[in-house]
Amino acid sequence: MKDCVFCQIVEGKIPCAKIYEDEQLLAFLDIAPFTTGHTLLIPKKHYRWVWDIPNSGEFFQVAVRIANHYKQIFETDLVTSVIWGQMVEHAHLQILPDPKFGLGWNRGALDKNQSEDLVNRLRLK
Repeated sequence: MKDCVFCQIVEGKIPCAKIYEDEQLLAFLDIAPFTTGHTLLIPKKHYRWVWDIPNSGEFFQVAVRIANHYKQIFETDLVTSVIWGQMVEHAHLQILPDPKFGLGWNRGALDKNQSEDLVNRLRLK
């Protein structure tokens, strides 16, 4: 879908702070984070809902890898996830590290100067 912001991110038309990428999936920092490290995991192919993703097992395996990685980086047991799907009509999972590291429910803006350092810390290899 050419009007979908996430499809435009996948195509490279809109930049993002990549945390993870493979042939089918992309994870990047949210530009209006609830917490430090607030990450969005999306399929590269457009699906409206997470439930529509044919390889949902692989999708959630990557989500688990990211969450476990964040538990180590942030030295916490609490990494939550949310599937809302209303703001952007492209399947996505939000991964939220422990709120004590974050901004609370007042969404902030991803600081471009800080995001590069944060991406280097959080990037899943």
